[in-house]
Amino acid sequence: MKRALIFDSGVGGLSVLDAIADAALALELDYVADNLWLPYGLKSDAALRERVPALLQAIASQWTPDVVVVACNTASTIALDAVRASLDVPVVGVVPPIKPAAALSKTGVIGLLATPATVQRAYTDDLIARFAADKIVLRSGSSALVTAAESKLAGAAVDRTAIAEAIDDLFGVPQGDRIDVVALACTHFPLLKQELAEAAPRPVAWLDSGAAIARRTADVAGAGVGASHALRAGFTDANAAAALAPAFARRGFRAFHAIGAPPAFSARRLVDYC
Repeated sequence: MKRALIFDSGVGGLSVLDAIADAALALELDYVADNLWLPYGLKSDAALRERVPALLQAIASQWTPDVVVVACNTASTIALDAVRASLDVPVVGVVPPIKPAAALSKTGVIGLLATPATVQRAYTDDLIARFAADKIVLRSGSSALVTAAESKLAGAAVDRTAIAEAIDDLFGVPQGDRIDVVALACTHFPLLKQELAEAAPRPVAWLDSGAAIARRTADVAGAGVGASHALRAGFTDANAAAALAPAFARRGFRAFHAIGAPPAFSARRLVDYC
């Protein structure tokens, strides 16, 4: 069976992992969270271009995946080329779902909800110019939603203030009352889709990239139809792993690892969590 390594700054990649599981792909799944550096949206481009390829190269040499999925919009828009250059296996990145949002919108007004880094990227500008040039795209950047998603999966109450602020920032601006589709351009945000929908002033479509990434991963890995099997989850902040372990255990993970400091990024099994 082919093996995929899912990578994110935190738990956002679980929304992609869930999409892969829903697609019934015959894949073994490893997961790495660089939660010591969370959130990526507040880190510099140069720092991410240095850290992300080095981390993934080190883990890939230890866990030998057949495909690596960078399930993080910020990392994909900043460091994807560097990651591909550092690895000898295929790498799948995340693209903000602007194209399908533009195709679905009837009013011509789209909401783009992402991290501050993704919102202001030239990469995002290019996607809008290519696929939504005839649409109004209202952008909102939130790092607080990343923290809210992390807290939710750790078993804490959802930060309703972060939800309300994000909704107001999208729907409370001029033309916001015409939004009929919201593109979720951070993999953490689908984990809050229910809360966002409940706080929205009216029903809209909420789009994410999970299903598209699952299809691309299947193509690149050559994975057939079957059942996905969770294997290992690794965390650069081992102290936070205990709170997150139940969310991973519900998805079938039983082996948890602490990932050490650079440059080795050595993965060490945490026997207390098994």
